[in-house]
Amino acid sequence: MTRVWDIPVHDSTRVRDARVATEAASAHARLDAHRTAVAALVATELATNLLRHAEGGRLVIHLVDHPEPGTPGPAVQLVALDHGPGIHDVTEALRDGYTTSDASLGAGLGTCLRISSAFDLYSSHRGTVSVARIDQGVGQAKALPACRAGGINVPLARAEHSGDAWSCVRSGSRLTLLLADGLGHGPKAAQASSAAVDELHRVGHLPPAEILRHMHPALRPTRGAAAAVAQLDTDSGELAFAGVGNIGARLHVTGSWEHLVSHPGIVGAQFPSSVPVCRRPWGAGSLLVLHSDGLPSRWVPPADPDLLTHDPAVVAATILRDASSAASPVRDDTCVAVLASDHPVGRP
Repeated sequence: MTRVWDIPVHDSTRVRDARVATEAASAHARLDAHRTAVAALVATELATNLLRHAEGGRLVIHLVDHPEPGTPGPAVQLVALDHGPGIHDVTEALRDGYTTSDASLGAGLGTCLRISSAFDLYSSHRGTVSVARIDQGVGQAKALPACRAGGINVPLARAEHSGDAWSCVRSGSRLTLLLADGLGHGPKAAQASSAAVDELHRVGHLPPAEILRHMHPALRPTRGAAAAVAQLDTDSGELAFAGVGNIGARLHVTGSWEHLVSHPGIVGAQFPSSVPVCRRPWGAGSLLVLHSDGLPSRWVPPADPDLLTHDPAVVAATILRDASSAASPVRDDTCVAVLASDHPVGRP
């Protein structure tokens, strides 16, 4: 089941909570002592920055799988979100050893970039979103990892497990992204979405509609789930999308956004007799957002084209942060997953 640690960081005691949660996540990912210490250092620096520069925020921690065969096991993903004033000079802030305070750990964001398996951040006047992933591999982090899929998953009321789940797998030239929303929330919803993820890893080589059909019997012992599958064929430059239930999908191509519609039904309970498949061309700058109904239905796609060039997890986390409102409290688990072009417009 999808285990998530959602840590509010509004006073110094929460920095320790962030470190302890990261160590627990590292144990779940079976990181060795050295990589666990690396993850804990990154978490401590991100949490300290939330307090020092943004007057607080939140750190969301969960595990993400690698879609590539033969890669290290799951990575610990740390997502720091705030509504602070933003970083004036991101390039300088990412310089190794740079710090603005004598009270700093001496690590800084540059060190986070260097020691993480992957690291990226986006900052504007609305705040900053930082994403770090630490796995058992070693070496210099890449701001744009080879896998161009990512996401964030936040349980309702900071529960231990989320009833939503996302995952991606690669088979030859096909990269397949899944987002599943188990009915309701809590452990039983998490069982349903986890069963969908498990089935994806068995049948991810099939076309989207066939993947969903295979998921239906696999989810029958559970309460069922809404699920959507997006499959990118990098050889043909085509995206195929199919969904059952209320999973939201928006595709960005050549500067405009388009809704992709899922078919009514419940995977594992009320599966439709046919599943329509939507096919669209895919090129440089294309980007797909999948989300569960925890995200407000009227969320506004990001207007800053620079954001869309960042790590997909950064894009997903920024969308989640900016869609939230104190006037409209979240009433369900929320998951956002993003599939992005290998060569986004604006980046080499």
